[in-house]
Amino acid sequence: MLAKRLNGRLEVLSLVIIFIFVTLVSRLGYLQIAEGQYYGRLADGNRIRLIPIMAPRGVFYDRNGVMLVSNRPGFTVSLLPISGPVPDEVIAKLAVILNMNVEEIQAKLSQHTGSFEPVRVKTDVGPDIVTKIEERRAELPGVVIEIQPLRNYVNNELGAHIFGYVGEINDVELEKRKNEGYKAGDIVGKFGLENLYDKEIRGVDGGNQVEVDVTGRPVQVLGKKDPVPGNNLVLTIDYRVQKAAEAAIDEQLTYLQTKTEYTKAKAAAAVVLNPKTGEILAMVSRPTFNPNLFNGGISAKDWKALNENPYHPMDNKAIAGEYPPGSTFKIITGAAALELGKVTPEEKILDTGTHWIIPKGNAMGEALGWINFREALAKSDNVYFYEMGNRLGIDNLEKYARMFGLGAPTGINLPGESDGLVANRRYKEKVYGEDWYLSETFDAAIGQGFQLATPLQMAMVIAEIANGGHRYKPNLVSKITGPNGEVIKTFAPEEIGRVTISDRTLNLIRESLKDVAQEGGTAAAAFQDFPVSIAGKTGTAENPHGQDHGWFVAYAPYEDPRIAVAIIIEQGGFGASSAVPIAKKIMEAAFNINQEPAESAKIYRPHTAL
Repeated sequence: MLAKRLNGRLEVLSLVIIFIFVTLVSRLGYLQIAEGQYYGRLADGNRIRLIPIMAPRGVFYDRNGVMLVSNRPGFTVSLLPISGPVPDEVIAKLAVILNMNVEEIQAKLSQHTGSFEPVRVKTDVGPDIVTKIEERRAELPGVVIEIQPLRNYVNNELGAHIFGYVGEINDVELEKRKNEGYKAGDIVGKFGLENLYDKEIRGVDGGNQVEVDVTGRPVQVLGKKDPVPGNNLVLTIDYRVQKAAEAAIDEQLTYLQTKTEYTKAKAAAAVVLNPKTGEILAMVSRPTFNPNLFNGGISAKDWKALNENPYHPMDNKAIAGEYPPGSTFKIITGAAALELGKVTPEEKILDTGTHWIIPKGNAMGEALGWINFREALAKSDNVYFYEMGNRLGIDNLEKYARMFGLGAPTGINLPGESDGLVANRRYKEKVYGEDWYLSETFDAAIGQGFQLATPLQMAMVIAEIANGGHRYKPNLVSKITGPNGEVIKTFAPEEIGRVTISDRTLNLIRESLKDVAQEGGTAAAAFQDFPVSIAGKTGTAENPHGQDHGWFVAYAPYEDPRIAVAIIIEQGGFGASSAVPIAKKIMEAAFNINQEPAESAKIYRPHTAL
């Protein structure tokens, strides 16, 4: 009986063992046959990696084909997850070599959770860093050195506020762009044209499918997808004019700081454009910065220096700086007074040094006696234009200022443009809760008080006078071309507004502005014997925070305008002595006057094509 019971148990146990064995064999067969390829791919995933190859960004050229922004190869240190999270000891050792915080590296890794792609830790490292990593290769599994294209701003600071700079995409940018194909670790434009045209110039990344060893070091390339370079930008900028404008401003600021009482003249801006098309030929803002500093992440020392500079080198003052336009605004006041019949060209007004209603006067207490419109504009007489403000009223001044495009962005293809401000009753009531006073109309008529304009806006104003009242959208890009040079898109001049004043008024204003650069005018000292005829207007704007700002707006040649300029020197004093000398050097470069042979090889033509 006992033996039968034992035999029964053995039979049951045998059946269980057979069942388990059959199950294991079946499962093994299933895994090897049915799922073999799947698990084979997983096994390969432990040793095969896709190493991205960053696409070179598009190149920037000036209007004549001079390369302004390009790319260069640089070393990038990346972490390549092998079979799991990167060990803490590897991160700690790498942080020491790269002089980074452990937390900074961990933050980069956290953005790539679940990814087996390399995580870029530091870009544009020097050969010394590469050597240290290679010497300690065994201690740094998963650390790889990649050669990636880095942005190269060929002339360092030149054109910095136009071009902008690039950097690694941050969390905020990634959240906005993740549906557009952007991913953590991407290099994107942060400022200027780099930012605005990022999609067009960033290209399409490629990659290598490589086999790696236990340290994450590539040992064999299994496949490759070549990157596609980004599209190029052909700019409207003329390198020669840009270079001359920057050099002239730097020289003048140094002179003012060291040779005059204007020791705080450390900021300035200039805009040069073609009044017939709106093409920007040069744009300068001072102080400036070197966008190459941002390659690989700007150092804490350099970032602190930029942030703590009281003159804000990162601001593009040409489009974002808002200043009282001073006497350059008299162009608008004069146009309104003539067009509305508040004064005739022949009428003479007595300037005794101060106005007879409100005792506001001329600079330095000057009195010019009986003067007509042409004399008043050429000599920038305040009393005459106070009377024009008295006759016009603030509402008419506002109407004409807006007609000329003030108080609103110009629409230039750069981010960060300011509106400026046109003096008006509604603004004062809204902000201060007060009524408007006649004295404020007087101030507005000569570009003071509430009036604010950017250098670009004032360049547009003088261009509208030069071209007969057409307002063209200012533009920095002539065309977009593909990597092989094929034209993808061109940008034609775009008229966005008109100044509706008569030819009679326009011609009188032009003649008056021509007188400014001739004997007796406020810019005569610089341009009286200049070989190209100039029309312009000086301005000195009161500054509640320091010394006066100096302005000059002009166009040339007078008979066939091809260049319009606007220049401001913060705390530089009279425009005639601070801004006019800069304009003269810009004009010399534009018209090939007194230029070195190497610099005069390419003379500016309004429609020069690449």
